[in-house]
Amino acid sequence: MHNILIIEDEDKVSEVLKAYLEKEGYKIYCTTRGLKGIEIIKTIEFKLIILDLMLPDITGEEVCKIIREKSDVHIFILTAKGTLDEKIEGLNIGADEYLVKPFSPRELVARVNALFRRVLAKNDESNLYFDDGNLVIDYNKRLVKLKGEEISFTPNEFNILYFLVKNKGNVFSREKLIDEVLGMDFDGYDRTIDVHIKNIRKKIEKDTKNPKYIITVTKAGYKFGGEI
Repeated sequence: MHNILIIEDEDKVSEVLKAYLEKEGYKIYCTTRGLKGIEIIKTIEFKLIILDLMLPDITGEEVCKIIREKSDVHIFILTAKGTLDEKIEGLNIGADEYLVKPFSPRELVARVNALFRRVLAKNDESNLYFDDGNLVIDYNKRLVKLKGEEISFTPNEFNILYFLVKNKGNVFSREKLIDEVLGMDFDGYDRTIDVHIKNIRKKIEKDTKNPKYIITVTKAGYKFGGEI
């Protein structure tokens, strides 16, 4: 059973989501306050946080940033803010999915189920080492180390990097990466992949303009170029 925390100031929305997700067997916790949510996370291990951006005490963006400083838990953002720039900003601060209100509870449940299917399908993978051990990717612990220093990754950033690494040398389009990593039920912009790639490069590349690990193949997509 996976624990899920809903941080949402509309009680009716929380109640509906709680009912739908509990039918799927998840253990659901709810709060209407961002600061309370941060406190709850300190005492309970969650696999997913469903986070509204419009909260009464602290913005959802601030909550997301605080969580990301200490955890790689999956975060789904719920919001009425639906422009492309706002979605990109949500991804940049560490969100994994961005759902615009109003949305279908059944759609959210489908996305949650798909997320955990992808996670469980990869739980038998092994560690990978590149550049004489300067870059280490540990799937079981879901961590990345660069020159011995652990680097914080969001779940989607980690999954994209790991997929490219496991398929080293192969080129994947944005659409293919969305299907393989984010899931075919992903409902967003293909440029979402570009945002994630940009963030990954900032974390592992010495020179983001001349990357050695995440290589852009013009008019084709991306591939992993690191050497063992």
